[in-house]
Amino acid sequence: MSESHAHLQSWPVLPAIISAILVTTALIYLRGWLSLRSAFPNLIPSWRLASFMSGFFSVWVALASRLATLDHRSLTIHMMKHLLLMTVAAPLILAGAPVFTLACGLPKLFIKSHPSFSGLPAQWLNRFLMHSELCWLASTAAVIGWHLPVAFQLGMRSHGVHDLEDVSFLIAGLLFWWPIVQPSPGATRSPRWSMVFYLFLATLPCDILSAFLVFSNRLVYPFYLSTRQLFSMAPLQDQECAAALMWVWVTFAYLIPAVAITVQILSPPAAESQAAMQSGRQRIANRPRRQLDNRPKVSLAENHYSPGE
Repeated sequence: MSESHAHLQSWPVLPAIISAILVTTALIYLRGWLSLRSAFPNLIPSWRLASFMSGFFSVWVALASRLATLDHRSLTIHMMKHLLLMTVAAPLILAGAPVFTLACGLPKLFIKSHPSFSGLPAQWLNRFLMHSELCWLASTAAVIGWHLPVAFQLGMRSHGVHDLEDVSFLIAGLLFWWPIVQPSPGATRSPRWSMVFYLFLATLPCDILSAFLVFSNRLVYPFYLSTRQLFSMAPLQDQECAAALMWVWVTFAYLIPAVAITVQILSPPAAESQAAMQSGRQRIANRPRRQLDNRPKVSLAENHYSPGE
């Protein structure tokens, strides 16, 4: 109880820092979006701006709102925070094409004085992101690793480790969704159809973890025995609720994009054929007029012939 109370006392400091970082980054993105919008109106549409801002708002809810302190009193809230970071905030941020837009929003002097943005670390990161299997392994390692009892207990008792845990879940979410959202051209070398299996395989570690928490019939994380529970639930009931939330949430969060990708794969031939048909109709509609204008005039008298001829 004392650790939870100490966490509540330190709440206003860290959220203020996180909020300042989020607001500053959002303003840089907005500056880049406006500059691109004025030069190339159709390059970064408005829905990408809305997606990026919604993703940042989700990060704020998970890390800087009052919800951020309640995870010390409920495993369900703890699970909700991390699901919000990995399955909501991360794909929304990537859908906003953040890399190019943020780079355009930064001052030119800052970019010139920091050549590392195009140096060896950036190239190494780009090569890493090209391999979807590495992105999958990184996200899976974060999910399983932080839910091991030893790591979980350490995160609950140490503010620094707990903050590192939150940040790692956000980074893991960005890595996981990178091959799926593909926020930049050539974001991955994997074929598009493989992303359906990528999403399916991603559900397996979460399903195993959820099943273990539901059917273990024992409290896996004893930390919650020493805290006052929310919603008047026993710690074991809270654990089962958190596992059920993860099970259902992850299933739908990965099933919906898998269906969307499948539809996307099956749709291009029909779309291309429809575009070709429309283009053909336009050519056919315009061709007779040009041909008739250039064709020599033939009178009916010239075409008339008698049977004797």
